[in-house]
Amino acid sequence: MAEKPQPVKVLYCPICSLPAEYCEFGPDFEKCKPWLISNAPDLYPHLLKEANEKEGEKVSEQLQSVGISCAAEGAASSAPPGSTVSSKQEDVKRLPGGKIKKKEKQEVVIEKVVRNRRKCITIVKGLDLFGIKLSDASKKLGKKFATGASVVKGPTDKEQIDVQGDISYDIVEYITETWPAVPETAIFFIEDGKKVPAA
Repeated sequence: MAEKPQPVKVLYCPICSLPAEYCEFGPDFEKCKPWLISNAPDLYPHLLKEANEKEGEKVSEQLQSVGISCAAEGAASSAPPGSTVSSKQEDVKRLPGGKIKKKEKQEVVIEKVVRNRRKCITIVKGLDLFGIKLSDASKKLGKKFATGASVVKGPTDKEQIDVQGDISYDIVEYITETWPAVPETAIFFIEDGKKVPAA
């Protein structure tokens, strides 16, 4: 009589909850790598080589930094060792799928667009970066300048305020008075395709 087949034991990754051989197709393979190196080195032998190379690079960098810090006599040692790394991590945000998004600069950009030769639209971008609700801001701008103002998605899928008419001459003063969180140094105009500071 033939032997009864035994069930196959599957090794599951605790990080992405996929079988270990499918981790590379999971949502974040980088987080799974340390676990795979320690628990399933036979499935991904190239990871083991990469880890050994990275360790060698880290050791050589540490040796170089020790030599540099000795020459500088503690100038670099006064700063905490992780300070430069943490400042870089604050500027970079990780999105799903491993994409990296940099933090946007807090600035308000005002652009005047002419349409139909005579009519102008003033576009205000970036007020939301200062924690201002764009719907409230558009209502206030519409009331102040007695024009139509609306919140629209721009070409980069970011919301912006479109105000009818050329109000670029008064808008900087109004923005700084109404929302003190927005400094005048953070307001820019776009003139002839170039970004010009308002101050």
